[in-house]
Amino acid sequence: MYNLVDNAIKYNRENGNIDIRTEDGKLTVTDTGIGIPQESIPRIFERFYRIDKSRSRAKGGTGLGLSIVRHIAEHHCAKIDVESTPGVGTSITVSFQKTEQQKV
Repeated sequence: MYNLVDNAIKYNRENGNIDIRTEDGKLTVTDTGIGIPQESIPRIFERFYRIDKSRSRAKGGTGLGLSIVRHIAEHHCAKIDVESTPGVGTSITVSFQKTEQQKV
């Protein structure tokens, strides 16, 4: 959750908004920031991948944050969905699945 919120803060516009919601086994972090181009969305969870290398470096990004999020989500059998529009914002949802042990 820290990495998702940290990115929402770093890549938001001045006076932008961040919305954090939890419901029905889902965590959603939405911002009104710079957004992610559609062609970059499949790669944002790769280690060391940064969309805008100059902007990310200026904000201290290494390209590891979302890779870490993906690995933690996979460890907890969760699925990640990303919706983003450049100039409008990004919404990342982590959906946790109930395991057989949790259903009992």
